[in-house]
Amino acid sequence: MGRRQRRTALLFLTPAILYFGIFFFWPILSEFQLSFTQGFTTLAPVGTKNYSLILTDPVVRHSFFITLIYALACLVLATVVGLLLAVVLNQSFRGRTLVRTMILTPYMTSIAIVGLMWRNMLDPTTGVLNSVLNTLGLPEQHWLSTHPLATLVGITVWQEAGYVMLLFLAGLQSIDSQLYEAARLDGASVWRRFRSITLPLLAPTTLFVMLIGMISSLQQFGLPYIVTNGGPGNATSLYVYQVYQETFASGNLGYASAMSFVLLVVILALSLVQLTVGRKKDAL
Repeated sequence: MGRRQRRTALLFLTPAILYFGIFFFWPILSEFQLSFTQGFTTLAPVGTKNYSLILTDPVVRHSFFITLIYALACLVLATVVGLLLAVVLNQSFRGRTLVRTMILTPYMTSIAIVGLMWRNMLDPTTGVLNSVLNTLGLPEQHWLSTHPLATLVGITVWQEAGYVMLLFLAGLQSIDSQLYEAARLDGASVWRRFRSITLPLLAPTTLFVMLIGMISSLQQFGLPYIVTNGGPGNATSLYVYQVYQETFASGNLGYASAMSFVLLVVILALSLVQLTVGRKKDAL
């Protein structure tokens, strides 16, 4: 590439470089700098005290632990449900487009609307779900007090499954149909075709789904804030919700910045592990 071509390429890349520099890298550096301070309006340097406190703070350890459980459950369930929906809706039948749209609609709905809708539906006295249970002669459930974390997982899977389905549909439609036809002529069962053709060829899509699903779940804030307000107790105080509490309830901006930077490092590490495992599998 000649000097003139390099200058032209740099000219076209400049807007993107400025955008990421101003709105991505600079905030990360600013947050890292804040993580060595204490306070909210008046910041005092405290060195690495915030990071040491994170390792010993039982509230932070609890929020990180339940966030990992929440993320793992959402990741597995959304992937499985989305894949099954994609396999079913990849078949040709009347009304397929309408069904796909209906399943995708929750994902396109604002998280605030989803949270308020489910909070009202799960209300123990006026919620529609308990009304249905009463009609069927079944005992009422206090969803948000007895099964809070499982309830958040269920709502998340309900909202995210449509998007996962859409990604898997794109992957399924890129598979050559002649492979299925050849396997069928060889006497392969439906399960054998799914296990030997569909799953291996969907590996890149599955890796992408798991990567974005993990990042999204670890950063979840809207549902615990709107549906459960982190309760009961700290049962649904996910990590980002706890960062919010440390910032605006406790007024400790430096500690919250340290927590945020730790989460960034964890997400980057898990992403690198997933990408490394995916590349190794592709190389086999």
